[in-house]
Amino acid sequence: MTDKSNRTPSLATRVAQALHFVEAETGAVIPSIQPTATYARDENYEVRKPYWYRRDGSQTTAQAEAVIAELEGAAESLLFASGMSACTAVVEHLPTGAHVVAPKVMYHGVLAQLQRYEANGRIKLTSYAAGNLEELAKAVRPGETALVWVETPNNPDWEVTDIAAAAEIAHGAGAKLLTDCTGTPPNLTRALDFGADISFHSATKYLNGHSDVTAGVLSVRQTGQFWEDICMVRKLQGTVLHSFDAWLLIRGMRTLFLRVERSCQNAMAVAKHFEGHPHIEKVLYPGLPSDPGHGVAKRQTGGQFGGMMSIIVNGSEQTAIDVTRFCEVFYPATSLGGVESLIEHRKTVSGEGFPVHPRLLRLSIGIEDADDLIYDLEQALTRAQS
Repeated sequence: MTDKSNRTPSLATRVAQALHFVEAETGAVIPSIQPTATYARDENYEVRKPYWYRRDGSQTTAQAEAVIAELEGAAESLLFASGMSACTAVVEHLPTGAHVVAPKVMYHGVLAQLQRYEANGRIKLTSYAAGNLEELAKAVRPGETALVWVETPNNPDWEVTDIAAAAEIAHGAGAKLLTDCTGTPPNLTRALDFGADISFHSATKYLNGHSDVTAGVLSVRQTGQFWEDICMVRKLQGTVLHSFDAWLLIRGMRTLFLRVERSCQNAMAVAKHFEGHPHIEKVLYPGLPSDPGHGVAKRQTGGQFGGMMSIIVNGSEQTAIDVTRFCEVFYPATSLGGVESLIEHRKTVSGEGFPVHPRLLRLSIGIEDADDLIYDLEQALTRAQS
């Protein structure tokens, strides 16, 4: 008989219990919301916690950061008021003129910000095709590149990048590797374990999972001066995640494993049903064995692949837009990772300057009945192409 007396609870259990949180004073199993903007010092005029003003953080925010650090296997995690503010803090900590390497196609907000920094002379930017390690290796400049940015799976085409190989390329050039794995949260992909130095997630998405919080988070394998600099950027810009949003985030993360498992199952069912469909030119989903990134995605996600996919519909650009209009279960809305399924025409959302197929629809698959989602897309496709 196996001795289980020293068994450590699984990561799923620890996250479901918010690290077995118990409030010392009351015994509450749910953290309190701490709305204060300032904190009184003790009788010796010493700070009681590592924060003394709202811009430094709060106990509620610190608890959410601790849960994410546990999920990521990180030395520390830092929460921001949005994903964009977290990404901006990373670039802001770099010296003027630093060389950054990033995908040609990625989340359009971050891409626009990087291009803006380049236009202003703040950074030097070199792009590579997402998932293409040869292009990535050519893009880095040994001794000059400061940051390599990898988004995997890549939004909205869902190309997969081998994180371990990208880390080897980045580190060989003396650069740090940042990964954005928002589409596969850390219960699927722990990027730091594959060699990333900084893991970014839009916590608005799967980590929260209920479309009622805007947040971003950075996690690191090792702290150091660069991390202190990023922390200072957050403090000076006042972009710390506030207590109520942190409380909602903790609540959302308690069901992360269950929600993501269901989304992955549903996404696989939807992808398999529509692969080869007469109204669809292509299904873009790393979970399909036919996808070129399937093998790497399987290794990096443990075979769950996530709930994000895109479809390229037959017909015209207006046909694609009409599919979103005719859906009755999918919400025609922008975001991802919530319990509800969303569909969007990506070109409309990201704008004319963004390189995306005009007939591409991005799907965030939620936790509804998979048959309902399949039927809804079937009827919308039929109406749009009739």
